[in-house]
Amino acid sequence: MKKPGLDLADAGSYRTISNLSLLSKLLERLVVRQLLVISSSADLLPPLQSGFRPGHSTETAVLRVLSDILLSVDLGDFAALVLSDLSAAFDTVDYDISLKRLETSFGVTGTALNWFQTYHSGRT
Repeated sequence: MKKPGLDLADAGSYRTISNLSLLSKLLERLVVRQLLVISSSADLLPPLQSGFRPGHSTETAVLRVLSDILLSVDLGDFAALVLSDLSAAFDTVDYDISLKRLETSFGVTGTALNWFQTYHSGRT
């Protein structure tokens, strides 16, 4: 289930199951590693992004937010925290924008870009 409380009879309430072969899964991991190396070496990820970075996690993100709030309070400044539920954020990804970002920011072109394009074509 994507979220507790969704309609059990609605197929849209469930996450898709990956039916990729072992070779495809290995290829995915290699591509992710290569993109992480490229993005790290070219400083393409925001410095405070915790997701998809080695040595970062939800705990490091929470610690950073808590540290910023405490620092503001210690300095006598106003601090506010606004939270947003992004548990289904991946469902809102625009693949055309993602492909354009891969091309312009990450330098993915040609066969590699076509691979990403076919990987997402016809999927919902």
